[in-house]
Amino acid sequence: MDVPSAENEENIQLGGNIELIGFSVIDRAQMVVVKKIVGNYARKFSEMAKDFEKLSLSLKKIHAIENSENYEISAKLMAGGKPLNGSVTDRNLFFGIDKVLKIIEGMIKK
Repeated sequence: MDVPSAENEENIQLGGNIELIGFSVIDRAQMVVVKKIVGNYARKFSEMAKDFEKLSLSLKKIHAIENSENYEISAKLMAGGKPLNGSVTDRNLFFGIDKVLKIIEGMIKK
């Protein structure tokens, strides 16, 4: 479950340690919410894992039919040189991001 680094997709950097891959396909209003969710989790992760290095999220629309997309969201957290990976598929972009970041959070707590 590796987060793909797609060279042809626009990567969005948030601060120095957050990267969003494939998120250029969503609209500005959604992006505001995405940045807020991801930023809150990144802050939480940096407090939980003192060796937090980077958080990468990758977004891919699958089965895109008008008003009925599924989103595949992959997350990768680098902490102390070790990757923690998670991936979910959800119809709701925000719920999907929350789910995948909760998976990563659970891995940090172990």
